[in-house]
Amino acid sequence: MEILSASSFKSKIFDFDRDKEWKFAGSIPAIVDFYADWCGPCRMQTPVLEEIMNSYAGRVNVYKVNTEKTPELAAMFRIRGIPSLLFVPLEGKPFLTSGFMDKAALETAIRDLFKIGEKL
Repeated sequence: MEILSASSFKSKIFDFDRDKEWKFAGSIPAIVDFYADWCGPCRMQTPVLEEIMNSYAGRVNVYKVNTEKTPELAAMFRIRGIPSLLFVPLEGKPFLTSGFMDKAALETAIRDLFKIGEKL
């Protein structure tokens, strides 16, 4: 799972310096996990996201953003609690959730927000 810096976030998700209106930079939907190394629920979220990343390889990208190393990204999305997951569909605005999500909840979100079915 790739950890995004502010510059890689701009190239893969949204270039907030260039664009004022939301414009997703990716070619497939993405989930961005806002986390911190010291956060227990964040450490629990990582293996679940790894399962999702493997199950939906080539259909959903999964990234991580360390809120302590890139506070400007956390501030931009008004992250108040971690883990927070940003679901980024190809079309439309992103959707932010806060708190741990189990695999079933993540799969439901992928199906509902990204319109992607179960593993092929």
